[in-house]
Amino acid sequence: MSIHEPVLTTEALTHLAPGRGGLFLDCTVGLGGHTRALLEAGASRVIGLDRDADALAIAADTLSTFKERVELVHADYRSIADVLAERKIESIDGALADLGVSSLQLDGDGRGFSFRRDEPLDMRMDRSAGPTAADLIAETGEVELANIIFEFGEERHSRRIARALVDARGEEPIATTGQLAEIVRRAVPTRGWQRIDPATRTFQALRIWVNGELDGLDTFLRSVVDRLRAGGRLVVISFHSLEDRIVKHTFRALERTDALVRVLTKRPLVPGDEELARNPRARSAKLRAAERLAIAGAAGGE
Repeated sequence: MSIHEPVLTTEALTHLAPGRGGLFLDCTVGLGGHTRALLEAGASRVIGLDRDADALAIAADTLSTFKERVELVHADYRSIADVLAERKIESIDGALADLGVSSLQLDGDGRGFSFRRDEPLDMRMDRSAGPTAADLIAETGEVELANIIFEFGEERHSRRIARALVDARGEEPIATTGQLAEIVRRAVPTRGWQRIDPATRTFQALRIWVNGELDGLDTFLRSVVDRLRAGGRLVVISFHSLEDRIVKHTFRALERTDALVRVLTKRPLVPGDEELARNPRARSAKLRAAERLAIAGAAGGE
């Protein structure tokens, strides 16, 4: 497995300002890198959520020296209202949501997120719940498959791919990443060198679909803002345009229509050359940040 390095850590800390102390929420704790950075920078306490139990086990080890100041919770980030209510917490000083797939999920054996190895076609972030990618491919109609691949993967050959999947599953179940990748590659017309593997967009689409990654994202952002103290900040790191678009539009509505926040990032922050040299997987990361206003109806930001 690759060594995990959290992305845009310096930028996240700059906007969250944990040096003032307080309670912070890491909504997607992953392997614990961002939470550790928050605690080292002065956060009094961090509650970390993740729906991947394997990731939480590693994060617990990563954060073992901070065990008095951190609590890890096996939960989807969209359930933050319940998580905070169970702990009788009414407000927080800051929150971070890193919406990307972790190194553990990409590189871990048997997870089925990548086509670099032939393994069971799972793709679930939470392997304790819900159908796998193989299950959904097996039972979904051709038109819906095409729509999913087009919408979530922005794949212009979605209809050809969906037809190929339906034809292939009629011969045998599509049960592994290798099978899926080869079916997609054969279906997509190519000419010469390709910057990305032809299967990349389809794998992204299926992963988003299996995990419902875009479901309720706007509601989640509003829920976090509702629980921020005045001056508290929310930082969101996204890894593809569909997520970033939702974050951008929700922040804009919260600022201009609801007058609840001041958007701190006119444009999303992206990794610099030094970070990209260390961690090429950061290349698609975008960070947006917003600050809770003291009084609803106060003047908006820049």
